[in-house]
Amino acid sequence: MAKIFYFLVFTFFCFKVGAQESDQQLSLIPQPLQMEQHAGYFKLDRNVTVKADETDAELDKLADLFLQGVYDRTGLSLKKGKPDGKGKTILLKIVSDTLGDEGYRLSVTDQEIVVQAAKANGIFYGIQTIYQLLPTDQRKSILLPSLSIVDKPRFGWRGLMLDVGRYFYSVEYVKKFIDYLSMHKLNVFHWHLTEDHGWRIEIKKYPRLTEVGAWRAGTNFQPGNNIDRNPHGGFYTQEEIREVVAYAKDRYVTVVPEIELPGHSLAALVAYPDMSCTGGPFQIPEKWGIQEDIYCAGKEEVFVFLENVLAEVMELFPSETIHIGGDEAPKKRWSACPHCQKRIKEESLKDEHELQRYFITRVERFLNSKGRKIIGWDEILEGGLAPNAAVMSWRGTKGGIAAAKMGHPVVMTPTSHMYFDYFQGEPYLEPYAIWGHIPLRKVYGYEPVPEELTIEEQKYILGVQGNLWSEYIHAPDDNEYMTYPRGAALAEIAWSNAEGKDWEDFTRRLEEQYDRYEQKGINYSRSAYQVYFEVTDDAGRNTSTVNLLTDSYQPEIYYTLDGSEPTIQSNRFEGPFEVPVQKTVRAATFKDGQRISPVSVRSIVHF
Repeated sequence: MAKIFYFLVFTFFCFKVGAQESDQQLSLIPQPLQMEQHAGYFKLDRNVTVKADETDAELDKLADLFLQGVYDRTGLSLKKGKPDGKGKTILLKIVSDTLGDEGYRLSVTDQEIVVQAAKANGIFYGIQTIYQLLPTDQRKSILLPSLSIVDKPRFGWRGLMLDVGRYFYSVEYVKKFIDYLSMHKLNVFHWHLTEDHGWRIEIKKYPRLTEVGAWRAGTNFQPGNNIDRNPHGGFYTQEEIREVVAYAKDRYVTVVPEIELPGHSLAALVAYPDMSCTGGPFQIPEKWGIQEDIYCAGKEEVFVFLENVLAEVMELFPSETIHIGGDEAPKKRWSACPHCQKRIKEESLKDEHELQRYFITRVERFLNSKGRKIIGWDEILEGGLAPNAAVMSWRGTKGGIAAAKMGHPVVMTPTSHMYFDYFQGEPYLEPYAIWGHIPLRKVYGYEPVPEELTIEEQKYILGVQGNLWSEYIHAPDDNEYMTYPRGAALAEIAWSNAEGKDWEDFTRRLEEQYDRYEQKGINYSRSAYQVYFEVTDDAGRNTSTVNLLTDSYQPEIYYTLDGSEPTIQSNRFEGPFEVPVQKTVRAATFKDGQRISPVSVRSIVHF
């Protein structure tokens, strides 16, 4: 009888553990299209065999990548090959499907995990989801909840841009940037390679571009005239670029190079001053800002130069799309240049804005003749859009709307929501940023498809992109801080259906995403825990009502009114409260009895 009793207790305990595992709330980012959890779990151990079609080289390579990824996250070495009948299986399988090139189906039972997709791209994204099912706490058993997922992305362009022109990042870090991008199911790495302040790509035909144009004497390290005197520079050899492109390809990331023209080209003009209107001489600026000297639009040798440069670029980058910049090109030099004025007259152009259209269109014709397409910042709309150009809408959304209405492809990346070099928390608590305030909640709240567009026009919205400009981002840790977790919010609006967006649930899921960042050594920002204030003044009663908020999940906030630093013995925030004028509110977020945010401060003063 005692044996039966203990057996029943043991059975109940096992059932209870299984139920708890299957009932856990999952924290997948981005949120899948469809997901259903089931009872039970798959236990990952050394008896599991990863199986892929060995005759498919791409799938076999993915299996190797998956084995390494599991080992990196768990320390567990899985087997690869055919199931031996003694253990469980993880099957990677290409099948005919209707979910597109990047969609996948994932099934987890107690005996097997199956990832299937029409293309290897989809298998890769299914694998990223499996990684998110792994526990980040290494003390736990590796139990993956039973479930079924049907998933595909909303947009085909899900991008992040890294500006290496203003600050040079090593090949090693660029690979990490791609790793972090791909773990969020982002698929475009926009590589901003040339700038007024540095030329970063080796061009064999024009060696002075990197011998001279890749180096400067100092850097504007803080807002204002704060220039250090530390020489800065660097460039990528063509071999290194091939290495990065191949690395990205293995992670289903397209590298889109940007070669800026006609503006943001001073580093090239330092090396080859004859490509300018005035002939120079020039020096690479140390202070940030728009430069007046740009490529001359009236000299034929400029187009020969650019075609030679772009020919080498195309050899290195298989991307169908080449970014040609087109932004912030002052027309002052063109207005005074006899070559440019002659070009305007000969081509029957109205003004310098139409001359820019001529410039961009000539470059486009060359790239189109080689089977490539151009994309440029929304200034390429000025003076008329090149016939086949795509537009990257950064000065708000108007440029993107106009281009879509004209039937041109558009990537939405407005400064209002997608510039990750802007402050993400209270500016007095944050590192230097160029300006602006784009907290996590603002990124997540962005809708890339403007409501002004008709159903037919909406199809021209290719997707959405975040940008990391490097004026004040001068180290890999700083770059990671500015990118994540805002990059996670970008991933969700780029991948997941708009109807399923849920800010409260996103912040819940981010708590585990932070653990994943810790596991991978990503220096993510904790600004979402900062307290910010909503204050409503009542001048008649000489009081204000204060609400305390964060961008985190169910925050535990404590505050003071007496000038002291908040602790868990201070006032716990339970809802909006009244404060008399001439008081200062200090507030911070706590977790498990420890403060996890800096102290936010707001003085209540009526004028």
